Amino acid sequence: MAPDSAPASQRETQIIVRYWASARAAAGVNEDVLDVDEPLTLTEIRARALALHPDAPTLERVIGACSVLVDDEPAGRRDPDTVRVRPGQSVEFLPPFAGG
Repeated sequence: MAPDSAPASQRETQIIVRYWASARAAAGVNEDVLDVDEPLTLTEIRARALALHPDAPTLERVIGACSVLVDDEPAGRRDPDTVRVRPGQSVEFLPPFAGG
């Protein structure tokens, strides 16, 4: 079942992590679903994403260069240890891109 069509009670215990462009290529998937029972920091989400893909040698470098959205809001340059993501929210890793 796609995360957006999952029952509301299920979405409230998950954080959806989406990968775009080169992050998607590095992860080998479009998204991951993290089962959670409390908020996580962006640092914790990043660590869990990397742990899900131990055979993706470039993923750490790629997502380290990404802009991050939490529920469509840019995390900007905030310390990832202070950005809390609640169950039911999404995180998107957007690599830099050329053009405009």
